[in-house]
Amino acid sequence: MKKVYLVYISLSGNTESFVKRLTTFLQFQSDLQVEQVHVKDLVKQDIPFYELDGPFVAFLPTYLEGGNGVDNGDVEILTNPLGDFIAYGGNVDKCLGIIGSGNRNFNNQYCLTAKQYAERFGFPVLANFELRGLQNDIERVGKKIMELV
Repeated sequence: MKKVYLVYISLSGNTESFVKRLTTFLQFQSDLQVEQVHVKDLVKQDIPFYELDGPFVAFLPTYLEGGNGVDNGDVEILTNPLGDFIAYGGNVDKCLGIIGSGNRNFNNQYCLTAKQYAERFGFPVLANFELRGLQNDIERVGKKIMELV
C-alpha cells in the first residue's frame, strides 16, 4: 500500500476542512494510506519538525500583508511555519507540489503564497481552490494526487 502525507497549515479552518474531506475521498477512491500533518498543531504543541518518510503534498492558504499582491502587499504572514517544515531536512525533496487556497475577491493575491512557495522550493503548484473548496475541487485534487503517487 502506498502512503502519502497531506501537510498543511490552517488558521480559519477552511484548509483543514478541505484536507479532511480530501482524506476521506482518497481513502474511498484509492488504496493510498493517507496521513495528515497539521503544522500549526506541531508548533502549538512544541513538537519539533521531522523528516517525512514518504511523498507529500502541501496545502497553503493565502495570508498576505496588505497591498495588491503585485507591486506591494505580497509578504506572507501567519503561515511561515509550513515553509519551515518543508525546508526541514530532506522534506523538500519529497514534496510532490503545493495546493493553494484563498479568496478570489483578493484578485492578484489569490493563491499568491502557493505560487511563491513553488518558486522558492522548485516544485509545482498542482491546483487551487477557493475558501473551503467544493466537492468538485476535492475530486479534482484527489485525482491529481492519485496520479502523482
